[in-house]
Amino acid sequence: MESHPSLESLAQELAALPPSLGPVRLIGVDGHAGSGKSTFAERLAEALGGAPVLHLDDVATHEELFGWVERLRAQVLEPLSAGRPAHWVPYDWVARRSGPRRVLEPAPVVLVEGVGAGRRALRPSLARLLWMDTPRATSWGRGRNRDGRELSDFWDGWERAERAHFSDDPSRPYADTLVRQSGTGYEWTSGAAATATEPPLVTEGHDLPRA
Repeated sequence: MESHPSLESLAQELAALPPSLGPVRLIGVDGHAGSGKSTFAERLAEALGGAPVLHLDDVATHEELFGWVERLRAQVLEPLSAGRPAHWVPYDWVARRSGPRRVLEPAPVVLVEGVGAGRRALRPSLARLLWMDTPRATSWGRGRNRDGRELSDFWDGWERAERAHFSDDPSRPYADTLVRQSGTGYEWTSGAAATATEPPLVTEGHDLPRA
């Protein structure tokens, strides 16, 4: 079993990968809503020396929970593939409209985090796909508890949409690395064992991340 003494070792492994999108090593972090993707991506970005993180929650909208591929391709993937800064427009979920334009530089490593980060339309652009291997029921329970009763109707709709998305376009079978959470922090495995039902896992000892 390979030993990963810290998250920095995973960061070094990712940084050493060949570029996958122009000069960029695009790393996908996928998983069910509430599985801990955002927290893990933030910590991994820190271990990578401040790598930029694109949150797919900022790309999706109420009307297009998963219908954002062409917008992401035009605003982000195509510029980065040419080595140019990406100029993209995030969505404001409270105001229900687009927010101020943002810039995403073609850094050596860029993380794209969110449900659908490993979908078939994105996989050719990824240097590595990481899957947060938190069970669906656990993940959705965290999300509902986090967001409160006022968003219960949204979660009802989200669960139907996520089920439909992963039924048609699953990510986990294509993951290069599975990441789990335990009482001592993160555990992950990479390579051929990554998509096994019960993969061998190794531990990285940070605190348990937020859902």
